[in-house]
Amino acid sequence: MTDIRPSLLVLLVAMIIGLSLLLFNRSTVAQPLPKPRVVVTADPELDDSNSLVRYLLYSTDFQTEGIIYASSQFHWKGDGTGKKLSVPNREYTRFGLKLCPCESWRWAPKERFIDEAVEIYEKVYRNLRVHDKNYPTPAELKAKIRWGNVEFDGDISKETPGSDFIKALLLDNKPGPIYLLAWGGQSTIARALKSIQDQYKDTPQWTAIYQKVSRKAILSVSGDQDDTGKSYIKPNWPDIKTLPIGGGGVPLAYGAAARSSAENKVYYSADWTRENISSKGAFGAFYRVWGDGKQMVKDDIFDYFGFAGMTAEQLKAKGYIVWTPPLAQGSFIGEGDTFTYLNLLQNGLFGYRDESLGGWAGDGVNNRTSVQWMAQNAGQGSAPAARPAMTGPNFTPAAQNDFAARMQWSVTPKYAAANHEPRVSVRGSSRISARAGETIRLQGVASDPDKNVVAVKWWQWKEVDTYLGQVTIANPDALATSVQIPADATAGQTIHLILEATDNGTPVLTRYQRVVVTVVR
Repeated sequence: MTDIRPSLLVLLVAMIIGLSLLLFNRSTVAQPLPKPRVVVTADPELDDSNSLVRYLLYSTDFQTEGIIYASSQFHWKGDGTGKKLSVPNREYTRFGLKLCPCESWRWAPKERFIDEAVEIYEKVYRNLRVHDKNYPTPAELKAKIRWGNVEFDGDISKETPGSDFIKALLLDNKPGPIYLLAWGGQSTIARALKSIQDQYKDTPQWTAIYQKVSRKAILSVSGDQDDTGKSYIKPNWPDIKTLPIGGGGVPLAYGAAARSSAENKVYYSADWTRENISSKGAFGAFYRVWGDGKQMVKDDIFDYFGFAGMTAEQLKAKGYIVWTPPLAQGSFIGEGDTFTYLNLLQNGLFGYRDESLGGWAGDGVNNRTSVQWMAQNAGQGSAPAARPAMTGPNFTPAAQNDFAARMQWSVTPKYAAANHEPRVSVRGSSRISARAGETIRLQGVASDPDKNVVAVKWWQWKEVDTYLGQVTIANPDALATSVQIPADATAGQTIHLILEATDNGTPVLTRYQRVVVTVVR
């Protein structure tokens, strides 16, 4: 009989080595977080429509749970019975106007902009899937569309398919929070919460239900556009978190070009927008730009964006209310609601983690200048000095180039004919504990699916640090580097180190990996 013990020994050693390598790889490469569960609620403002185009092109990055028609003080449908409404201090009473009570306000008779956007997505889906297999099917997205509380401004008196849909999501047992994006008013979200409160308030389950929903729902809102946040949600659900509106984010609202830095103005120009956005197929044609000849609602006196080559005075002479200056034909108009999800993108910054770490939408509650301002003005009996302007890294080129790349994907049926984002990670945990004076060593990993050259740099995101000083990065332009934790750092303070990787494709694309260092005793 042949002795097989040496062979078994070799096999056993090989298995141990393989298992060790597997465990090493799992423990030393940061694992991705689950994609956030997202519900979009939107009214038919042109910037909502534009924000939806970008959202659909980034639907790889979310678990889209719902896309719901909503109302606001700027757009409401009416109930079709002849009932009229007028709410004080709305736009129909400003600018010397007195246009309501009205049966509806700035709502097209056959409004379906969400359906139209998803139908365009269906047309370009085959191209998009070539570039990223994670795009949801058109059928999946169509199944998520609902109508919410659209009849009147701030009306939460009725349950709707949209509010019932949100209610069911908040009560389900799937893991992870639900990010509720309010691009218009919050009435559909408020009605969902009210339905939960009405059903459970007087039952033994109420405390558990209240706590569950308060943990699960996270609001990301474009203002309180129908006052339901203030009138219902905050008083009745005070423990529901809201993603903070941070400083230093990518400006995308109306008038963004005027507020942008000189180096960023190109990304709102007619030439750049035409070359990278509005000329790109079906989505480009749907995306609203200055002078495109369109209106969301026919003869809407607040929507003069479709006119080209007219001055503000000429527009006023035609009866339009000119509330933001006209720009050159083809220029960027706005995506005033995109900031609600920019920090949810899977770009490596994970701005939604802890609801405050910051991303392309800017940094949140830990903004360094805000910390200093609060410390300096704590306990003042009189009005404090003006809060300083929030600053931060310039994310505009990266965010806009990334959007341009995805628009290009929508019209490009071959993978090799478009650029794709580089990949970047760090060995070891992305959360590190270190003592003051200790030197930590960091090892990044970067690659590019298109074989482009990738340039890397490490930088400190001081605006989100709770340690207010500067750290020195030994080799900021190398994957391997080291950082000495300053001697004056105290226990509990955090230092955010970002590894940024940018390829040399067209357009250039950037991804990140964040390392958070917590100082310990």
